[in-house]
Amino acid sequence: MHGRRIFRAQSGQGEYHEGMMWRRTRRQDPEIAPDEIFLDSSNAPEFDRLRFEGRIEKPLPSSVFRALGGTLAFLMLVLVIRTWNLQVTNGASFAADSAHNALEVRTLFAPRGVITDINGIIVAENVEKGDGSVKRYYSVPSLGHVIGYVSYPKKDAKGIYYDTKQTGLTGLEAKYDALLAGKNGRLLTETDVLGRVRSEGTIVRAEAGKTIQVSIDANLQTLFARAITEVARDKHFIAGAGVMLDVQTGAVRAIVSYPIYDPNVMASGGPSSVIASYNTDPGRPFLDHAVQGVYAPGSIVKPLVASGALTDGIITPNTIIDDPGFLSLPDPYHPGKNFIFKGWKPLGPVDVKSAIAWSSDIFFYTVGGGFGSRKGLGIDRLAYWYQQFGLGSPTGIDLSGEAAGLIPTPAWKEKTFNESWYLGDTYFTAIGQYSVQVTPLQMARAIAAVANDGRLFTPTLLAGQIPTQVTVPADVSALKVVREGMRQTVTSALAGAINLPYVTVAAKTGTAQTGVRNQYDNSWVVGFFPYENPQYAFAVVLERGPAGTGSQAVNVMRDLFELLHAENSPYVGGTGVPAVLEPGG
Repeated sequence: MHGRRIFRAQSGQGEYHEGMMWRRTRRQDPEIAPDEIFLDSSNAPEFDRLRFEGRIEKPLPSSVFRALGGTLAFLMLVLVIRTWNLQVTNGASFAADSAHNALEVRTLFAPRGVITDINGIIVAENVEKGDGSVKRYYSVPSLGHVIGYVSYPKKDAKGIYYDTKQTGLTGLEAKYDALLAGKNGRLLTETDVLGRVRSEGTIVRAEAGKTIQVSIDANLQTLFARAITEVARDKHFIAGAGVMLDVQTGAVRAIVSYPIYDPNVMASGGPSSVIASYNTDPGRPFLDHAVQGVYAPGSIVKPLVASGALTDGIITPNTIIDDPGFLSLPDPYHPGKNFIFKGWKPLGPVDVKSAIAWSSDIFFYTVGGGFGSRKGLGIDRLAYWYQQFGLGSPTGIDLSGEAAGLIPTPAWKEKTFNESWYLGDTYFTAIGQYSVQVTPLQMARAIAAVANDGRLFTPTLLAGQIPTQVTVPADVSALKVVREGMRQTVTSALAGAINLPYVTVAAKTGTAQTGVRNQYDNSWVVGFFPYENPQYAFAVVLERGPAGTGSQAVNVMRDLFELLHAENSPYVGGTGVPAVLEPGG
């Protein structure tokens, strides 16, 4: 080839000419390189290892790639449409639903603290209703004025709570609301767009309210309320009240206001007809007659006047004053005419004990204002002694709206009526008339001080409270004489209805006429027992009964003592174990 070398590449992709560059060709080379042969399980037996020969893998058809591309394009289109629907078309709606429903904080209502009596009997508790809500239940309705009642959490029209507390509205429920209420908790709830709960987690646990124990004996309270209610209804009194205190501590053991209202009705807000009847009742059920009701005391103040007169030396235990049934004083403005101050009946010569026992108005007119040559206390000292026994000012009990009462004085009369003070005003003030006004609680407290040698306690309603007291500056010997006179009232005079063989009682009765024509009577009795070692003082008032019913309050205490005796109660010397009657007994 004329010395020209030609080298053909194995691959057949080009030729090299001496003195020339590579020249590429585009023709296909039918030969296949060994590395282009693929092995698989199907051609392995036919593979020639020496020559590196085997089957050739065939390429996928182009239709497969077109189908795959179409599928991917369709899926991408679906994804784009769904994203558009979520973010553009319904994005705002879904965002709102998500913000409102995804996470919700719910209130976990704290159980309100229970209230128990001195013996641990529950008088206010929480009871679950059929719909899952909780209501307050009061087992002793006659304690409504003391325990009070609550208002419940409130919902709006959509069922969302806008008031999440049980709130005490009156009585101890209101006074100690912060202790009883506890603290509500919160629960975080996660829900999906369909409202299904996905998860829950507590943010703050609810704290139950504290238990409160009162000094009141629920059983004594119930029996006392029964006795007052039965006598008041039978003798047509429109209202009444009763208080019993521990004379050694001032703790309230029972405090009744008649007529009662049911705190369960008030807390529930119905039936409306019952609430309407409360509002129209002339006895004013919403008034706490024991603490807020003020009444002319009548003769029940005579033990207090006697204590002051004995201490001041106006009389001695042996002083005798004749009671002819009236006092006659010359009228300085009309010569020849006299003022006549009547007593309830002629009693003849009486000392201080019998004057207390038989309630001599003439004796206490004389002791209070003087008569003839006999000096009396005078209005200033009379008012002083009333005030020393706690009359005319609140007792300090843990109840709102307590009335102060009134002790009339010359300054008060001048300010109120622009009139001068007369001796007759002093006389009537000395027997608990004129404008003297007291509460049953004040009188029970004052008589407790007579019974315990002059310790005037602040009445308490919570069990275990430390007693607080002031001292009435009456001679201990004077108080002893007064107690003897009150015992005579029971054993031989006006309170014979409670001269009972199983309990020794000392008492003082009183009647105050009311109404524009004195056509009504308020009936009182105060006292303490047992006489030898006083433990309890009491006061009962029955309001506005028909004329002639002024002695009925003592029958309330007789009925109460009988009820306690039937239970073999420790209050009347029993063991607390109910008596078992013999067959036919």
